[in-house]
Amino acid sequence: MEEHTLNKTMVANSKKKSKPEDTVRKFLYSKGIRYRKNDKRFPGTPDIYIPKYKTAVFVNGCFWHVHNCDLFVMPKSNQEFWQKKFNRNVSRDERNIEELTELGIRVIVVWECGLKPLEREETLEALYEMIVNEL
Repeated sequence: MEEHTLNKTMVANSKKKSKPEDTVRKFLYSKGIRYRKNDKRFPGTPDIYIPKYKTAVFVNGCFWHVHNCDLFVMPKSNQEFWQKKFNRNVSRDERNIEELTELGIRVIVVWECGLKPLEREETLEALYEMIVNEL
């Protein structure tokens, strides 16, 4: 697959609802947390923005956002392309977090690996506590 075709595919899929995002959203809603999805008014278009708590939540895929866990494995082919892609993603994430923080918005990142069945409950409870206990 050519690079430009691959990029078009990634862009087309980048804003689709993912299962990890859906898991976090359903949990927060069940706890009475009301939020906005993919609020374009803010840098990085946070997956979840909670106005009451001025908190942005990003639900990051471990592969695309280069998390140090077993879900991230550097592809064996076309490594130069992937390294550039990952570096851009990480730089963009850092810039968005910095810009949101400068706006007075708290940023929480939930990693995909933390939503696997064995860790899910602990991760979601910790997220809830971070949101409501740091007003």
